[in-house]
Amino acid sequence: MADQEQLRGKLLQLRMKTMASHLAEILDQAAAKNLGPVEILTRLAELEIEQRWHNSIALRWRQSALVEKLTIDQFDFHHHKSRMEQKARILNLLSLDFVKEHRDVILIGNPGTGKTFIAKAIGYAACNANIKVLFTTAMDMINSLIAAEADRSLLKKLAVYQKPELLICDELGYLSLGQQGSNLFFQVISNRHKQKSTILTTNLPFADWGNVFDSTTVATAIADRLVYNSEVLILGGTSYRRKEP
Repeated sequence: MADQEQLRGKLLQLRMKTMASHLAEILDQAAAKNLGPVEILTRLAELEIEQRWHNSIALRWRQSALVEKLTIDQFDFHHHKSRMEQKARILNLLSLDFVKEHRDVILIGNPGTGKTFIAKAIGYAACNANIKVLFTTAMDMINSLIAAEADRSLLKKLAVYQKPELLICDELGYLSLGQQGSNLFFQVISNRHKQKSTILTTNLPFADWGNVFDSTTVATAIADRLVYNSEVLILGGTSYRRKEP
């Protein structure tokens, strides 16, 4: 028993908490079933790996800033024909292949047509696949970057939006970003282009992006990078929120 406690202590020193907590149980099983040392170590290692996987997924969720755990089975595909027409494409995005391939997704539609719901559902699925995700609104991101530029920590803040394998940028188009905001948005998109995946939701078609960004030139440059090798889904219909009680 003293040897077992010493081993448990060494496992804790090595930060193998799950192996340490299950050590007595596995050793009892080994004695009952006459398991060899390799089988004992294998069972303990499997428990440690499984727990670390769950811990990692929990960390991805906390880091994501998603708040809501939305799943695609909660999405009403029958609300509007555009949802049914693109159902296969939407479901295919849940495979997360686009993240592995560093492709982007652009969801276009009026308020309440399901853009943010789809984006969050994909984000939640990505967290569960142990993919690093960050959710933000366009204005929150720009305000954060403008503040960082003012206190000379811009490079550090840009890295926050560069590192996630999947960045979800919600609500582009509701407010003009101005010259400074447009340039900063361009830096984020340029840094991520063909390196990481971005999901963008917007209420504006590409032709109207000049109203959001400081100039048509910047809007074109941003759209060019986002549209390259991306999935563009256009959702129609009236706001789903009107249907809710």
